[in-house]
Amino acid sequence: MEPRKARFVTCLQLVLVLVSRSEDQDGGWRSSADPSLDDGGRCNIEVLDSDEVSYSDFMNRFAYSRPVILRGLTDNTKFRQLCTKQNLLQEYGDLTVRLSTANTYSYKKVDVSFREYVEQLLKPQTVDALGNDTLYFFGDNNFMEWNDLFSQYHPPPFTLPQTTGAYSFGIAGAGTGVPFHWHGPGYSEVIYGRKRWFLYPPEQEPHFHPNVSTLSWVTHTYPSLPLEEAPLECTIRPGEVLFFPDRWWHATLNLDTSVFISTFLG
Repeated sequence: MEPRKARFVTCLQLVLVLVSRSEDQDGGWRSSADPSLDDGGRCNIEVLDSDEVSYSDFMNRFAYSRPVILRGLTDNTKFRQLCTKQNLLQEYGDLTVRLSTANTYSYKKVDVSFREYVEQLLKPQTVDALGNDTLYFFGDNNFMEWNDLFSQYHPPPFTLPQTTGAYSFGIAGAGTGVPFHWHGPGYSEVIYGRKRWFLYPPEQEPHFHPNVSTLSWVTHTYPSLPLEEAPLECTIRPGEVLFFPDRWWHATLNLDTSVFISTFLG
């Protein structure tokens, strides 16, 4: 092979390796337009490796009393591979998905193709954008249409008595999230990206406006909170699962373009 051609092939191989590594890290979802959002550095939620907690420990210490982050509880390597941007567009691009506004009550619903959402609507959110102006793909999944994908997901094995799990799958841009709200217990797992969580126990209702984004709350309200009003908080990453008990207030903030799935126990 000619030296010039050999150098070209070597460079091409290097580019392909770098692209492959990027796909492994972010699944092709991270955009150069994504803002660099700090994860805050603070984590005051207990984080445990799977070999540090048994089902009995989970039930006694967390199931009905406080959140916990569990590492290595499941192996979703296969599911993660299926959730790359390229694969999801190829498999589900023509499906109709239902988007919700990113405010506390999510009244407004908009139906678009998955491809249109990913290629046109999936973008970072600015600090001054209101929740009812931001369309968010999370939940409202047609289980039959997404069944092939969901069948490859391994949910956390620690279930609560007399409950079954329901999946809510989502993809959202950096800076997006849902402001404070509450519902039944469940798990949240990040497949790609980083998601920051803020939580309060049921009796401690946080001060927030239901149409103001979590990013705005973090920017304008959070810094001035008295110590006694500070939330429990942490950032979860791929391979980590956050459990939240029944009726706990929580708000989320996607620090990157993120792919995530929740298992609601009801």
